[in-house]
Amino acid sequence: MAIATVDPTTGQTLKTFDALSEAEVADRLDRAARAFAGYRTTSYDQRAGWARRAADLLDEDTQALAELMTTEMGKTVKAAKLEIGKCATGLRYYAEHAAEMLADVPADAAAVKASRALTRYQPIGPVLAVMPWNFPLWQAMRFAAPALMAGNVGLLKHASNVPQTALYLEELFRRAGFPADVFQTLLIGSGQVETVLRDKRVVAATLTGSTPAGQAVASAAGSVIKHVVLELGGSDPFVVMPSADLEKAAAVATTARCQNNGQSCIAAKRFIVHTDVYDEFARLFADRLAAQKLGDPRDDSTDLGPLATEQGREDVEELVQDAVDKGARVVVGGQRPDGPGWFYPATLVEGVTKDMRMYYEEVFGPVAQLHRVGSFEQALALANDSDFGLGSNIWTDDAAEQERFVDGVEAGMVFVNGMTTSYPELPFGGVKISGTGRELADLGIKEFCNAKTVWVA
Repeated sequence: MAIATVDPTTGQTLKTFDALSEAEVADRLDRAARAFAGYRTTSYDQRAGWARRAADLLDEDTQALAELMTTEMGKTVKAAKLEIGKCATGLRYYAEHAAEMLADVPADAAAVKASRALTRYQPIGPVLAVMPWNFPLWQAMRFAAPALMAGNVGLLKHASNVPQTALYLEELFRRAGFPADVFQTLLIGSGQVETVLRDKRVVAATLTGSTPAGQAVASAAGSVIKHVVLELGGSDPFVVMPSADLEKAAAVATTARCQNNGQSCIAAKRFIVHTDVYDEFARLFADRLAAQKLGDPRDDSTDLGPLATEQGREDVEELVQDAVDKGARVVVGGQRPDGPGWFYPATLVEGVTKDMRMYYEEVFGPVAQLHRVGSFEQALALANDSDFGLGSNIWTDDAAEQERFVDGVEAGMVFVNGMTTSYPELPFGGVKISGTGRELADLGIKEFCNAKTVWVA
């Protein structure tokens, strides 16, 4: 894919960029290594001051930056503004809490025959972040904020269709006062990632993206013994039981499936509904999906903008058509509108079976599949019948059902009577092919630290 800004509302290429040459990449890595040598000795107070200034700059830049994000990947301007605010919150959170999160942890010195024993958390060096386009600011920031506050150096390889957002991030940290080259954007193609990862100056990597991309990065990192954090795809279950508030559940289900134009790894995708309330929930959900306004993402009345890429829309269409060809029924949507841009409507599909690709594959667009079950046990079994294990939802007022689902669902995150989302205060990540490691909270900042054991006689 060319490194370019292509407006998904029109399909028009607005700006192109040349990839860095091999020599230019080598120079960037040299600069990162030199920057780390000095930056690792800065204090938490110094880093926190720069992080808070970056958050303030995000607040100041919100309107122009939101419009840029919309232009590059099609999310609505109102959604882009919320994403920017979330990034500012994340920066302030780690500015406030990094020192306590990474404080020395005393051990039982007497038990290990020492006068003093502890674990000390220290930064490890330049970390490569391979990031996707769907949340072009937040995905990168939830790596950058903890990594920089820990004393590491960041190298961002962003998706090729959001180059201006990627360059903005480098400029943001420079403007905020972080030392030169502490955070750099590498405008390179995916074919250059392995070379960078294998370079000795790069000590670890984090990737948010597809399962194949995660496999490639994990394989390369494993061959040179480097730590990686992987946040990959998801096909999250959204279980509705008879005691649920159906009106609220249907409203949240609509947001959960259509957020970010349906392009979210933690979007609810498989809606599993008890037969006692299936018909009523299906009616409420279908009505709300049908009411989602498809249109210009710059218009505040728009609910759904275009999908980010032409190929992305084709992939969604293929999965829906495969299901229809094998007997599924489209209740709402399912047809691309006429005109320019890569638009696709909110869509509801019933009767999805195991022989359909949609049953096991992630649909990265506003397409919901609806399943009827006769018991809690069937709901849980269906929720777990997936290679993915990122987020999950259950809607029930029955405390026993809540606890059974929390304990039994195979997922990295469980949300009860609410929508799966990310908070700086909570760990974020999945199990199975949805990834390894965790982002955010204290676990996220410790992923790229050396937990050094200290024993004093």
